[in-house]
Amino acid sequence: MSFWDIIWFIIVSFAFVAYLMVMFNIIVDLFRDRSTSGGIKALWIFCLLFFPFITAIVYLITRGNGMAERHAAQFAEAKAAQDDYIRSVTPASSPADQISQAKALLDAGSINQAEFEALKAKALAS
Repeated sequence: MSFWDIIWFIIVSFAFVAYLMVMFNIIVDLFRDRSTSGGIKALWIFCLLFFPFITAIVYLITRGNGMAERHAAQFAEAKAAQDDYIRSVTPASSPADQISQAKALLDAGSINQAEFEALKAKALAS
């Protein structure tokens, strides 16, 4: 096996992995789109199986903008769900609660007066 055979193998492997990523993204996008009917989805999948390169190029040209919009919408939904979950498990504490916790730490000797003042300023700023 020569050096150029190895280089060619690397190039072909890269192209194959890129091809698989494009196909996977197209299939995921097809099933993410709720406005497309099942028959149209089946037609796209059929064409992807039997005419993969042409179908992929046509799909990316005709529905490429929609792919980005659907991906952004899914990301926004996931972020909103994550934010809601974080808010639900994080106890809400008022600045007064934060200051009283800092005062308890000061009284226990865990922090010094300068650290207490910093925590107090941070609580009042929020």
